[in-house]
Amino acid sequence: MHSLTPRSTGLGLRRSLLDALQSAAPGDFDFLECAPENWIGVGGRFGDALDALASRHPLVCHGLSLSLGGFAPLDETFLGRVRRFLDRHRVALYSEHLSYCADDGQLYDLLPIPFTEEAVHHVAARIRQTQDLVGRRIAVENVSYYAAPHQGMREIDFINAVLAEADCDLLLDVNNIYVNAINHRYDAHEFLSQLPGERVAYIHVAGHYDEADDLKVDTHGAPVKDAVWQLLGAAYARFGARPTLLERDFNIPPYAELVGELDTIRSVMRDRAHAPLQARHAGA
Repeated sequence: MHSLTPRSTGLGLRRSLLDALQSAAPGDFDFLECAPENWIGVGGRFGDALDALASRHPLVCHGLSLSLGGFAPLDETFLGRVRRFLDRHRVALYSEHLSYCADDGQLYDLLPIPFTEEAVHHVAARIRQTQDLVGRRIAVENVSYYAAPHQGMREIDFINAVLAEADCDLLLDVNNIYVNAINHRYDAHEFLSQLPGERVAYIHVAGHYDEADDLKVDTHGAPVKDAVWQLLGAAYARFGARPTLLERDFNIPPYAELVGELDTIRSVMRDRAHAPLQARHAGA
């Protein structure tokens, strides 16, 4: 299995970027991320390109359709295909969203889970089942949301309770923390400080759309904002260097601009990722 070093930086494996990724200079990026739903069973030149890239670079998988917060039974047939895909390509990490996206059919959106004790137990059980079916630990991502169906506890307490009960890892999305902090009126840095650093498997950073001063929309369709870079630096300062992926899903700029943002990730990491605050406090 390929492994990621803490200072790895990565890009999403998009079909529109295949030519650029295949001809990339050494050191442009360290790993690639793909949604298994978009690549399982793909053959022809796209399948050949995936095989070639996965043979040269570590690959991580970020799922889109598992619906961990839903009530329909987990799709064990699909998860069996995921496991074979992960094994075939020696995938270092598999992650999914801490949300739901299906009811009687696919809803094509990532919807928020109620922040309740009942939901903690429900989601944690489904994460444990997923880990059993794919034969490895998974990471779950803190998601952006714009309306909360019910909040019996704080978002941070809900996330931490799920991580502990499921005994899984965290895909830390820094932009989602920033967006949620603006939209739901809490302090992003305080939220970050309460996450369990030992569970952070890797990090996402992305751009968003400024609908208004008090409304941000997580789009993955713009350059990363200065405030998000600052929050990423705070994450490195607290948790140390972690593999970090630049998300860009549409309005994809020239490849050189993406590499420029990866260079910014590396620069922030060099400046801020020293001994994690948690480790310093523990040794004090």
